[in-house]
Amino acid sequence: MTGKRIFVLNGHPAAESLTGSMAEAYAEAAQGAGHEVRLVHLHDLDFDPDYGFGGYENKKPLEPALEKVMADIAWSEHVVIATPVWWGGLPAKLKGLFDRAFLPGVAFDTRNTTRLGLPAPLLGGRTGRVLMLSDTPGWFFRLMYRNAMMVQISGQILGFVGIKPLRITQFSGASHPKAGAVQKWLRSVARIGAAAA
Repeated sequence: MTGKRIFVLNGHPAAESLTGSMAEAYAEAAQGAGHEVRLVHLHDLDFDPDYGFGGYENKKPLEPALEKVMADIAWSEHVVIATPVWWGGLPAKLKGLFDRAFLPGVAFDTRNTTRLGLPAPLLGGRTGRVLMLSDTPGWFFRLMYRNAMMVQISGQILGFVGIKPLRITQFSGASHPKAGAVQKWLRSVARIGAAAA
């Protein structure tokens, strides 16, 4: 089996978190299975998450940290993002990374469109996995929120730029996990990482 090139982004803004442990477990298992892995922690990235403009006319230059993230995605064959769910969405700094770095001409092309009339994706040829930690149970996400965050990240962010198929694995009760739950979750993530899935 030929190993994959995998980019793993820990999308939690804190230096220590369960989300970070999940990202590390995935990366370690993937490396142990012979895959080439680049692991990046959001808290290590120094950039302004505020796009700052109302359109794409006057783009704010990317900081070196964002240029490196985009280079890692360009290098990768599989993109993995571990993220908590805060107020039904992504942490502000992680959303800011997408706002700042996923730009026309780099992540999508507004001059060319798909059959549906959407901008053509420019990051195709990559698969994806999202490890999503939340307090909200999965059934409540589906019933009450209609999987809104899953739709956003799979259809309106990663899928929009061509990273697909995208699989999402949700871990619920993250703030106060039941006894043994974290160890079970980490083993599950390690299995996914070893399979580069």
